[in-house]
Amino acid sequence: MKLTGGTMNSKRLYSLDVFRGVTIAGMILVNNPGSWAHLYPPLAHAEWHGATPTDWIFPFFLFIVGVAIPIALGKRIERGDGRVEIFSKVFSRALIIFGLGLLLAAFPDFGMDREVGRIRLVHYLLLGIFILCILARAIIIPNREGFWGSKKLRRNFGALAIIVGLIMIILGVQIYDLSHLRIPGVLQRIAVVYAITSLLFLFYSWEKLLWTGLAFLFSYWALLSWVPVPGGIAPNLEPETNLGAWLDRVIFGNHLWSQSKTWDPEGLLSTLPALVTGISGILTGMWLKANHESYKKLSGLLAFGVILLALGCIWDVFFPINKKIWTSSYVLYTSGIALLFFGVIYWLTDILGYYKWFKPFEWYGKNALFVFILSGVCAKLLYKIKWSEGGETISLGRWIYQSVFTPFLSDINASLAYAIMNVLFFLLVAYCLYRWKIFIKV
Repeated sequence: MKLTGGTMNSKRLYSLDVFRGVTIAGMILVNNPGSWAHLYPPLAHAEWHGATPTDWIFPFFLFIVGVAIPIALGKRIERGDGRVEIFSKVFSRALIIFGLGLLLAAFPDFGMDREVGRIRLVHYLLLGIFILCILARAIIIPNREGFWGSKKLRRNFGALAIIVGLIMIILGVQIYDLSHLRIPGVLQRIAVVYAITSLLFLFYSWEKLLWTGLAFLFSYWALLSWVPVPGGIAPNLEPETNLGAWLDRVIFGNHLWSQSKTWDPEGLLSTLPALVTGISGILTGMWLKANHESYKKLSGLLAFGVILLALGCIWDVFFPINKKIWTSSYVLYTSGIALLFFGVIYWLTDILGYYKWFKPFEWYGKNALFVFILSGVCAKLLYKIKWSEGGETISLGRWIYQSVFTPFLSDINASLAYAIMNVLFFLLVAYCLYRWKIFIKV
């Protein structure tokens, strides 16, 4: 099947859904190996300086968030929505995404220890009801025909979710321990970048956005390169002793990434350059909305992609490309790659019209946030559900890996096959939602 090409003003930007879907599929692939000890190098993060294809994925998602802002908020502006109404929508959406990040970090035990006994079962029951109510409310579309279009039913599920949530809070005062709950995180960073860059878009022209982005990048470089770390430590880019790590310990205390404990890859200071990843997406979205011919837009995407990629590699010599501290060179490098990837997808889909080949990624892209959160929930449950076998405790995820894949494949291929199984499973979920016209949005 083939569509004729056209401008963005005449039809939906299909490439945005596809690129979003490619990114989510990549996230699921690299986040769910059968064994973290057996990974192909491109599917593992760089140890510190440098980057692998896995290190492209998160900035791709922030880039996509940015691209969508001029399109989504632009529609609201064009239809006459007031700034207060737009601000309310932006901040409520950001708060929900941030809250979902915290919920995912706490899931499923909320810091409970083993001594709580049978109350744990009550917690799991309430948590299950809460999640089902939120999900049911999300898939009910007001004014839609049939059972899933009832406004009253939607309100009832929302009210039940609030009641169950309040019961969990009351219960949590007694049994939950959130003293080590991670506050920074992937969804939390997405929320913050979305909120701040949306405000910048509403108030700034593209020229001001460009200069603001450059100011953020050079400010971050100067802070890490020139400002001494309190405690008599010289400026440095090491994991535990750089300025960002020190600030994370001061601000968040024990609420950091459990694998590091002393710093966080989504820390506070590195949010500054992460905003520029979102700004690069906004500028891309504004370029795509401009009244230009399709091939001129494509030329701009590819040209600026090459320029940013080259600038990132040059800056790498002085300020190394590093995902974990989100260096300024990393922003330019990944934004350049994102533009090139997006440009090729835009050419193939929105210009040439070969969209049939990309259907699976559209399924993913239509429910990207929901599928990502669901994959995180399922990953935790797979390793939380355990039983005794042969004198040792084994998790459901480990049992699937050892029973289905390791008997027939080498360790590294079994690990990859398990990850691919996850991608295909959530692709089936995304397809079902797409087929039933259920698009879960925040």
